[in-house]
Amino acid sequence: MTLGGWIIMGLSVGLVTALFAWCLYRVLVRKPPVEKLHGIEDIDTQDTEPE
Repeated sequence: MTLGGWIIMGLSVGLVTALFAWCLYRVLVRKPPVEKLHGIEDIDTQDTEPE
């Protein structure tokens, strides 16, 4: 293989490995965002009922 082929292959493998590591970091290390769940009593249905 030529030098250009080795460079392109190295860049490709490096970028895919970096993307995989970043995805693992996002899934395993970061804290999930706080979800704001609403119950039925939190929903105001006064404005949604027809008159």
